[in-house]
Amino acid sequence: MLLQLALTIIGSVAYGWLALPIHLLVLIYSLGRVDLVAVLGPFRDACRRGDTQAAVHVAGRDMGVQADNGEQLLHGVQGYMLWQAFQSFFAVIFWYVVLGPVAALAYRLLALAAEQGTTPALVERAGQLRHAFEWVPVRLLAASFALVGNFVAVSRVMLHELLNWNISAAQLITRVGCAASEVPPPVIGPQGVTGLDMLWELLVRAAIVWYAGFALWTLLR
Repeated sequence: MLLQLALTIIGSVAYGWLALPIHLLVLIYSLGRVDLVAVLGPFRDACRRGDTQAAVHVAGRDMGVQADNGEQLLHGVQGYMLWQAFQSFFAVIFWYVVLGPVAALAYRLLALAAEQGTTPALVERAGQLRHAFEWVPVRLLAASFALVGNFVAVSRVMLHELLNWNISAAQLITRVGCAASEVPPPVIGPQGVTGLDMLWELLVRAAIVWYAGFALWTLLR
C-alpha cells in the first residue's frame, strides 16, 4: 500500500518520469536471484563427461535435486531449470505488466515467505496465495511453449490440466516444457546436455513471444 501510494504521488510529478527509477528498483528486486547459467554449469560439465557421481553431487549441492538414478536426476534438473525460469522471470514479468510493480513485489514476497517462512501456518498460507498468483501465468507460458514448440504434445498435456487447480506450477511447467521441446530420454552424458540446451532454447523463444506480446498490448492500451 505504501509503495502504491508513493508511486501515485510521484507519478503526478514531471509526467511520471520520477517514478521510473522506483519501477526499475522494484522490478529488479522482484526478479529471482538464481543465475541458471552459473548454477547449471558444473552439472553440465559432469553430465558431459558421463560422471554420474559428480552429477549427483553438484545437483544436490547447487539445486537441491536428489534422485536414485541418472534418469530421475536429469529429469529433476530439467524440472528445476524450467521452474526457476518461470518463478524468477515469467511470473514476475506477467504481474508487473498486468498490475504493475506492487503485484510483482507481492509475488516475490509470497515466494520468499513460502520458501523461508519461520512458522508452518505462514508457509502454508503463503504457499496457497502463491499458487493462486501462479495459476494464470503458468498456463500462459504453457500456451507460449505450444506456439514455439511441439503444439500437439503440449495440447495433449493441457487437455487434462488446463483447469486443474490442484496441479502445482512446478509440475505443470515441467511436463509441458519437456513435451514442447521434445527432449531426448534423460540419460547422463552428452545426450543429457543436449536436452538441457533444447529446454533453454525453448525458454528463450517463449521469452521473445512474451516481449512481443506485451509490447503490442502496451501500444494498444
